[in-house]
Amino acid sequence: MEERLEEKKEEIKSDPHLWHKIECMLFVAGDPVAITELARVLDLPMQKMRASLSEMEYSYQVDGRGVQLLVTNDTVQLVSNRDYIEQVKQLINPDETKSVSQSLLETLAVIAYRQPVTRSDVERVRGVRCDYAVTQLQKLGLIVEVGRKDVVGHPTLFGTTDKFLRQFGIHTVNEMPNFQHYSQEILEDSSEEIPVV
Repeated sequence: MEERLEEKKEEIKSDPHLWHKIECMLFVAGDPVAITELARVLDLPMQKMRASLSEMEYSYQVDGRGVQLLVTNDTVQLVSNRDYIEQVKQLINPDETKSVSQSLLETLAVIAYRQPVTRSDVERVRGVRCDYAVTQLQKLGLIVEVGRKDVVGHPTLFGTTDKFLRQFGIHTVNEMPNFQHYSQEILEDSSEEIPVV
């Protein structure tokens, strides 16, 4: 049985150059591609095109490759192997506790203490652009759009989410450390004179 399987695999790999072309086109396309279009581009009769796709699909399955061919009556697409779905999920949806960069934390702190706040308000406080940080925080589900500011241009207002509260183990934003208290301590420390020796 195993010998027959190996023979079959060798048999179906009769035109690897054609397979490479098909694989490359499907990878670049991403979405399902009409089999008629593939046949047109490769200048192949439909019967030969379908036979090649069927052979490729079978070979990919037998090899247990990370990508598979999904062939329907009309289209074909490169798709991920469902056997590895858990690993893919871990990559695409990293653990909530994954560390966040300093710039993201600073941006999050400004939004948390001053919400609802616009992106430009955050940038005025931090002194740097924060487009990337705001986008990443939205992707992480820690901030969300909460409305529009009633000024020219109506910029988006951002606020924290329930996930933000869960992440920091608090019930409401009122439980966050007192900003005035800590900011006053920082100001006092910085105003202390260094004795001359």
